[in-house]
Amino acid sequence: MSRHILVVEDDHRLRDVLLRGLRDEGFESTPAPDGATALRLADGSVDAVVLDVGLPDADGRDVCQALRAGGFDRPVVFLTARHQLGDRLSGFSAGGDDYLAKPFHLAELAARLRAAVKRSPAASPATAGDVVLDPLRHTCAVRGLPVNLTPTEFRVLAVLLTAQGGLVRRRELVRAGWPEGAQVSDNTLDQYLTRLRRKLREAGSALSLGTSRGVGHRLS
Repeated sequence: MSRHILVVEDDHRLRDVLLRGLRDEGFESTPAPDGATALRLADGSVDAVVLDVGLPDADGRDVCQALRAGGFDRPVVFLTARHQLGDRLSGFSAGGDDYLAKPFHLAELAARLRAAVKRSPAASPATAGDVVLDPLRHTCAVRGLPVNLTPTEFRVLAVLLTAQGGLVRRRELVRAGWPEGAQVSDNTLDQYLTRLRRKLREAGSALSLGTSRGVGHRLS
């Protein structure tokens, strides 16, 4: 039985290449040019999603988080021009199952899709100390009590948690938190980090968000 893939890509030329290539690899596929269409089409008939990060109406990571929050538990494979570790971590933290950097070979994408479909689709929660982030449901909890985070706060905190106390450089936090090409000032990042400190403190977390001035940040 062929697998049904939802292809979310705004570049119509690349989208057509993906549709033809996946068909040649034995998949059925449905195109979606933007995040809103993806959210509408992602249902029980879809076996996996190929999701571009840089969409015209949304950050692909936000789309993935919205899918997970709505109960979509099938694999999501991100496509992006970014290659850095922080970018890959942010994709996984958003609920993605795999991450493929452009340019790529169709055969590799097909192989990754087959492997992702075979694996359990549910994303595992990320935990550090008394903080638990659940990418599938897009929730954060401290000692079992919910903490309300914005999508950007969620992504930034997820990368910090994934580092397990290691230093995360500021540029990686920006790549994780904001869409490709976004102009994010040092002051903007500092404001988000301040809000995260406050929310963790008010929730009673024993973790603290430390700073290595001018370099990066860590949870300890």
